[in-house]
Amino acid sequence: MAAKPENVTEALEDRDPNNLNQHVQIVWDDIIGEPEGARSPECAWRLSTLCFSHARNWCYTFLTVLIAPPCALCLGCGFACLAFEQIWCTAPCLRCVKIYFASLRTMVMSCMAATVVPAAEAVGHVCRHIRVNMRRDAPEEKDLLVV
Repeated sequence: MAAKPENVTEALEDRDPNNLNQHVQIVWDDIIGEPEGARSPECAWRLSTLCFSHARNWCYTFLTVLIAPPCALCLGCGFACLAFEQIWCTAPCLRCVKIYFASLRTMVMSCMAATVVPAAEAVGHVCRHIRVNMRRDAPEEKDLLVV
């Protein structure tokens, strides 16, 4: 977990302290790159970089001012509903199921201990002396089983 910021200015500067959006690369150099053999004129490159940067900044600012607050409201309500559902519905239901099935689990384990375990031990006792030897000088299509 990330350390708490010292003051409000530091909190505003580090807006992705948990690195949630490292996959979103929106810097010119991370998106566009001209190889050695195909270069545009310097003025076109600089103008393109400038247009990209300003368009990205203006569009992002416009969208965040217009859409981010309602989106944050919806996300806040959604996560509040999710937390409520987990705390007040799912966890108690799972606890009830665990309590209800505890006696059934004990009964099934007792039945298995009385039937399956002795049968498995008997099969293990019978199979304990089986040995399989593979010899290099034997014909390839057969494996020798020595009991």
